[in-house]
Amino acid sequence: MQKQVGIGKQDFAALRESQCFYIDKTDFIRQWWNYRDDVTLITRPRRFGKTLNMSMLNCFFPNKYADRGDLFKGLDIWKDSGYRQIQGTYPVLYLSFASVKADNVSDAKKQVKSRIVSLYQDFEYLLENEKLMESEKMAYRHILTEMAEMDDITACDSLNYLCRYLEHAYEKK
Repeated sequence: MQKQVGIGKQDFAALRESQCFYIDKTDFIRQWWNYRDDVTLITRPRRFGKTLNMSMLNCFFPNKYADRGDLFKGLDIWKDSGYRQIQGTYPVLYLSFASVKADNVSDAKKQVKSRIVSLYQDFEYLLENEKLMESEKMAYRHILTEMAEMDDITACDSLNYLCRYLEHAYEKK
C-alpha cells in the first residue's frame, strides 16, 4: 500500500499510526539530547515542522509513552540501543502555543493561562503522590482552580513549579 502524505498533521503518533509518509527527523532527538542545553529555541517559518518535531520529542521521552517504541521502529533513532533504553522514561511537559490566536495581548494571556491549567490537569495525579509536600499540593490546586484570576507572575512561575513537582515525584529531571 502506498503511503499518504499527511499534509498539516502535527501529531507524531497519529502520523506514524496512520502509516503516513514521514521524512525521518529522529536524529534531532540525538542531537538535542547530546547538546544538553538548558534552553532550546527553535525558530523556523510557518509550516516548517516545529510542532511536529516537538510532538516527536513528546512521544519519545515521556513516561506515558513507555510502551510505544513501535512509533520509532524503523527510524534512525531506534538503531541506537542507548536511545531505545531512555525512550519513555522521563516526565515531560508538552506545551504548544500553536493554537494561541488572539488579536490583543489580554486575550493571548488568557489563552496561555488556559494552556497552563490544562497542562496541570494532565498531571493532576500528582496530588495523590506522597513525595509532594502538602504546601505543594495546595499551590497545585490553586493553579487548577484560579485560572481566571491567575496573575502573570503566577503563570510564569507555574511551569517551574510543575517541573519541580514532577522532579519530586519521579526523582528525575
